[in-house]
Amino acid sequence: MAKADYYEVLGVDKSATDDEIKSAFRKSAKKYHPDLHPDDKVCEAKFKEINEAYEVLSDKEKRAKYDQFGHAAFDPASGGGTYNYGGGFGGFGGFSDIFDSVFGGGFSSSRRNPNGPVNGNDLQYNLTITFEEAAMGVRKEILIPREENCKTCGGTGAKTGTQPIKCTTCNGTGQVRVQQNTMFGSFASLHTCDACGGTGNIVKDPCPDCKGKGRVNKSTRIVVNVPAGIDNGQSIPLRGQGEHGKRGGMNGDLYVVIKVKPHKLFTRQGYDLYLDMTIPVTTALLGGEIQVPTLTGNIKYTVGEGTQPGTVFRLKEQGVQRINSSGKGDMFVKVIVQMPKKLSDEQRTLIKKLADSLGDKYSDSKPTKRGIFDKFKQ
Repeated sequence: MAKADYYEVLGVDKSATDDEIKSAFRKSAKKYHPDLHPDDKVCEAKFKEINEAYEVLSDKEKRAKYDQFGHAAFDPASGGGTYNYGGGFGGFGGFSDIFDSVFGGGFSSSRRNPNGPVNGNDLQYNLTITFEEAAMGVRKEILIPREENCKTCGGTGAKTGTQPIKCTTCNGTGQVRVQQNTMFGSFASLHTCDACGGTGNIVKDPCPDCKGKGRVNKSTRIVVNVPAGIDNGQSIPLRGQGEHGKRGGMNGDLYVVIKVKPHKLFTRQGYDLYLDMTIPVTTALLGGEIQVPTLTGNIKYTVGEGTQPGTVFRLKEQGVQRINSSGKGDMFVKVIVQMPKKLSDEQRTLIKKLADSLGDKYSDSKPTKRGIFDKFKQ
């Protein structure tokens, strides 16, 4: 079977620079590396092909020969040179050297220092408050379970008066280097040290409080100042109040998510409040003063004569406090006209007079009471 074009294998043009070739090789080698696809013969062959192409195109002399003669430049039957892809790659001395030159170290090794500082995890707490507390602001005390550094041993895990000793297996690095020989060459990778669990230290005399872990689970009381105007679903970040960092790492943050209970009268949209206000039909007809409930108490409001059902009036600055501001939202009151369900004879007479003066038509018959049998027949 004819060999694929090396430029096509790496997905670059023939005019590609050395950096473009290296970048293309890095991307393809990571995608088809045998460690990521164990027992996959297709990926294994592709990986072999990628490295073969890179070994040629990354070398100026070999690339020049390939550009002039193609694959025949390295075919012994054609009088060309030899290409040994079962062992080392020319001046690279094996796959591990190729990866060191391209990736800056072992392909599967971690570049992070396992004994360096580790930041603590962020935490979330759901805090339920009333509608009024959200609108006016409130101070709450909450209990947060979190992982903290042991105060007895200072996070070392060792008993007071003692210190952890360096792990002799990994020499305090927390990782051990494993050399693996494959048909593609020699690979070196780093693995977590089993002797110390990746800490780099071994505790001979463990702290009695944390049992040598250096960490304890503790519930801590924290005061939360909920600002006036906060809304349902919003959160309050408390920096450094999450889980403690390890080995000098920064503490995580605590996010207090606010859950607001619904109000029996008001609904909220942004900083504005909405209220359905029921008034008597006589007040709607004649106008008059009503008492409108607000978050701070009742206020007087005069409705005009002939106010129609569904009319909405606005009360400025009677809404919710704006967060970190001196202003407030408004309140919008929708009028619900309450109609009487029963009328006395006197009231019917008065209403008829009103209807006559307005020219309205109405039924002149007085409703009669029906017995159970009449209702059943109807």
